[in-house]
Amino acid sequence: MNKEKEIKQEINIELSEEIAEGIYSNLAIISHSHSEFVIDFVRLMPNLPKAKVKSRIVLTPQHAKRLMMALGDNIKKYENQFGEVGDDSDFPGLPPMNFNTPTAQA
Repeated sequence: MNKEKEIKQEINIELSEEIAEGIYSNLAIISHSHSEFVIDFVRLMPNLPKAKVKSRIVLTPQHAKRLMMALGDNIKKYENQFGEVGDDSDFPGLPPMNFNTPTAQA
C-alpha cells in the first residue's frame, strides 16, 4: 500500500484592526432553517429595556456542527487549565435585564 502524499494547503487569513478588537456579547440567539443556522450575538446592558444585535453570523448546518465541536473541544481545554465553567442552571431562561444593580439616578 502506497502512502499518499500529504497535501499541505495554507490559508492566508487577514484580520483588520476593527475586527481584531472584537465585539462583546452576553447573549446568543440561534435560529435555523433547513439550509442555514443564524446566530445573533446580542449585548444586554444593565437597566436598559432594549438590547441590540451586535453581530449576525450565518452558517451552513455542516459549519454549525463543526463550530459546536470546536467550541466543545476548546471548553474542555479551558476547563483543564482554569477549572469547570458553571452553567447558570440556577437562572433558567434569559439573563436578568437589570443585572441586580441599582437604577442610575442623576
